[in-house]
Amino acid sequence: MRAIQLVSENEGLQLVDCPMPDQKELFKIIRVSHAALNHRDLWISKGRYAGIKYPVILGSDLCGYDDEDRRVIVNPGFYWGDDPRVQAKSFQILGLPENGCFAEYVSVPEDSIYTAPEHLSNIELAALPLAGITAYRALVSKCKPQAGENLLITGIGGGVALQILQLALALKLNVYVSSSDDLKIDQAIQIGALGGVNYTNSEWDSELMNLSGGFDMIIDSAGGDSFSKFPRLCKPAARIVLYGGTNGIISNLSPQQLFWKQISVFGSTMGSQSEFSGMLSLINEYKIIPVVDSVYNMADFNSAFKRMESKQQFGKIVLNIS
Repeated sequence: MRAIQLVSENEGLQLVDCPMPDQKELFKIIRVSHAALNHRDLWISKGRYAGIKYPVILGSDLCGYDDEDRRVIVNPGFYWGDDPRVQAKSFQILGLPENGCFAEYVSVPEDSIYTAPEHLSNIELAALPLAGITAYRALVSKCKPQAGENLLITGIGGGVALQILQLALALKLNVYVSSSDDLKIDQAIQIGALGGVNYTNSEWDSELMNLSGGFDMIIDSAGGDSFSKFPRLCKPAARIVLYGGTNGIISNLSPQQLFWKQISVFGSTMGSQSEFSGMLSLINEYKIIPVVDSVYNMADFNSAFKRMESKQQFGKIVLNIS
C-alpha cells in the first residue's frame, strides 16, 4: 500500500510502498478515503514532539470504509481509560507511536470506529475527528455553556478553533474571536461570530472588552504572555480552557483576579469515547459542516504541509488518499 511515512530524522517524509497492516484481535483495518492534517503532524515531521520513532506513518484524522464497505470515521484517541476526568497512562493518539492514516489502509481499535454522519462528504468527514473531539471537550465538558453566554475563541482559523465556533453557535452562545489576520476575523464573522480583534494590536484586550462587555468563557490554544490578560476580560465565575501551548510559558498572571472573580482554569486535551459520541450527536442534530481550507492529492503532501506551515489556512487541510 502507499503511505506517507516519516522515514528517518534525515530523510523526512516520503511517499513509500509499505506492507498492509497486520490483522489484530479487537482491531479492524479501514480503507482510507481521505485524511486531514493536524499541527501535531507538522511538529512530528520537524522533530518537535515527544517520543518520535522511525519509521512511522503519520495522520490522525480520517474518513474511510470498513470491511463491510460502510462509511466510517475514527476517534483518533485510543485507550482513554475509565476516568472521564483524565486520560489513562496508556492513552495514545493515532499516528504516533502506532502508524497513522496517511496511508491507503490503517488498523484501529474496533471501539474507536463510528458510523459517519450522512450529511457530510468524505472530505468534510476527514476534517472532523480530532478537531471535533478536542472542541467538544473544551467547550461542552469543561465550560458547560449556557445559551446567551459570551465566549472568546483565540487564534481563529485552525480546525479546533473553528469547530468550537460552530458548536458554540449551535448552542446559541455569543461568540467573539481573535487572530493576527484580519481576513480570518472577517471569515469568522461571516460564519456567525459577533466580532473580533487582531491580537497584534497593543490594545487588543481593551478592544475586546468594549466589543463584548466581558466573557463567561475563554478558550485558548496558545498560552504565552497574552494569557495573563484573560482574567481582566472575564466576568465573575468565568471559565478559561487551555488546549494548547504554542506561545509557551504563561507569565505575569494575577492570582488576585483569578480568586476574587472565582475564575476556573482548565486544561483540556482530546476526549473520551462518550465525548466523541456526544460530539457526533451535536454534529448530526445541527447538521454542522466542518470548515475545509483546501484538498491535496496524496502525492502532493509536501504542498499540504507547506500550506499548514504558512499559517494561512482557514479550516482543515485534507489529503485525498483514495
